[in-house]
Amino acid sequence: MRRTFLVFRNEFISVVSRRSFWITLILLPLLGFVIMLVIGGLQKSSGTAAGSFLNNLMTPPAKQTLEGFVDSSGLVTQIPQDYSQRLTRFTTESQAQQALAAGDISAYYLIDKNYLENGKIIYVRPDFNPLGGMTQSGAIDALMAYNLTGGNINLYERVQDPLNTSTQTIDSTAPERDQSNPLTYILPYIVTFLFYIVILTSASLLLNSITGEKQNRMMEVLITSVNPREMLTGKIVALGIAGLLQTIIWSGSGLLLLRFSSGGLGAAGGAFQLPASILLWGILFFLAGYAMYASLMAGIGALVPNMREASHLTTVVIIPLIIPLMFISTLIQTPDSSLSLVLSLFPLTSPVAMMTRLAATNVPLWQIGVALVLLILMALYLIRASANLFHAQNLLSGRSMNAKGFILALLGRG
Repeated sequence: MRRTFLVFRNEFISVVSRRSFWITLILLPLLGFVIMLVIGGLQKSSGTAAGSFLNNLMTPPAKQTLEGFVDSSGLVTQIPQDYSQRLTRFTTESQAQQALAAGDISAYYLIDKNYLENGKIIYVRPDFNPLGGMTQSGAIDALMAYNLTGGNINLYERVQDPLNTSTQTIDSTAPERDQSNPLTYILPYIVTFLFYIVILTSASLLLNSITGEKQNRMMEVLITSVNPREMLTGKIVALGIAGLLQTIIWSGSGLLLLRFSSGGLGAAGGAFQLPASILLWGILFFLAGYAMYASLMAGIGALVPNMREASHLTTVVIIPLIIPLMFISTLIQTPDSSLSLVLSLFPLTSPVAMMTRLAATNVPLWQIGVALVLLILMALYLIRASANLFHAQNLLSGRSMNAKGFILALLGRG
């Protein structure tokens, strides 16, 4: 135990004494506060609400330009007053083409003569922009809806906006979610990438430590005085505590930014509340997820001779951690789907996927419990399997190792 503590103390001091550790530990929360202050100041100067300001910041409103239309259906008898500066009528397509060539209009619409039967409208513009080119399509929608309803303003507005729904949840403990608020989507993204970065960084530090000591021959000195398993235990615990410190400070700073700031993101945060329990679950899932991936990294470090050889195996190991990032939209938009449930229960993906779901919705307690139990069991198995690889023969050997050999070694067949 004493030798394990000595390894732990040396590794922990080595990590926390690095300038880069403190820069990343303090800089990220500080950057969040600076961004909050900047957004708050810009919000006050522009006089817009925080949610609207963030929406405009991410997707700035497109510049409105004059467009034309040619009505072959005979349905358009008048142009709504609000859209008279955005749409102009042409009798023939050749007139619209001339106006487009002269730069008088930015594009024009061709309304099919059988519009009532097929709803066909051709949009003609000089550039190819299939995604951003339809930013002004609301004008032609309003034009057709206005004329199809005979100019009845109330009926026209109801056709344009037929639903005015509000969501009421039975579970009073569920966090508030405003679908129109950008934080509904931003925060789960932040939580996902935060856990991905912290778990991967902490686990990679262990791999760098082991391979570095093997390359500079320090491992040969350590093996003569420290049992390999004692060395593994000390390193995992030391780097885990360092990573936990990062997780607590970053997560706590994020909650403070969201709940207690008086402007900017804080004002928007009133419409999106994260439960306080997410910090507790975050600590538990980080510890179990870190232990699992750190054990895998330690196993790689024990088997490969240098960092270059380790990079190939590391890619294979982190693939499950990347999968939740590939399906992050599914985890956020449909957090209760079958795919989201599977990703949050499967141990190799659950540390990131479950935290994304917790930030996006109210996850049933039994699912959190099952995911955490499965994750802990997998972590314990991998710790034991990696510890079996952590002996002098592997630590001091210079043999190469591939993905197949690494997996077989974890299964005790290598």
